[in-house]
Amino acid sequence: MLLAERLPLSSCGLCGRVTLDSLHAQVPSLDDTWEVAGASVLAWPRRLRETQEAFEKTGGMHAAGLFDATDTLVDVAEDVGRHNAVDKIVGRMLLAERLPLSSCGLAVSGRASFEIVQKALLARIPLVAAVSAPSTLAIELAEESGVTLLGFVRDGGYNIYSHPRRVV
Repeated sequence: MLLAERLPLSSCGLCGRVTLDSLHAQVPSLDDTWEVAGASVLAWPRRLRETQEAFEKTGGMHAAGLFDATDTLVDVAEDVGRHNAVDKIVGRMLLAERLPLSSCGLAVSGRASFEIVQKALLARIPLVAAVSAPSTLAIELAEESGVTLLGFVRDGGYNIYSHPRRVV
C-alpha cells in the first residue's frame, strides 16, 4: 500500500476506502435511542441563522449549531470554514467535559462533507442536518456508522440519506 493511500491530504480531506475502513475500525457505530421531531429539525436552520452575528455583518460566515434532546440550542459557532465551526463546538464541549454528545443533533449552514460527519461521529453526535447537499462519502460514512444524515433542510422540507428512524 502506498503511504499516500493512508494519509489525509489537504487536496481532498480524507480520501479512499482505506481511510474509511480505518475509521470504522476505530469508532463503533452509534446507538439508536436518540430521536428528534422532524418539525424541530426543519426549524434548526432558521434558529441557527438568527444567532449568526458575524454572518449578519459580513455575509461570509458558516455556522454550526448543537441542539440537545429538549430542542435547546446548546452552542453555536461561526467561522469562514464550516469544518472550523464544527471544531469550535466540539472543542468547547470537550473542554466543558460534556462529551460524548449522544443526545444532541448538529446543524450546519453549508454542505455535509465526509469530514463533518466524521467529526460528529467521533463526538458521538447521532444526527447531522445540513442546509445543502451531503457528499457521497458523507452518506456512505453516515450509513455505515449509524449517523442520521439530512440534507437540503430548508424551504419546509429535507432529504434523509441514512438512518431515518431517528426523525419522528
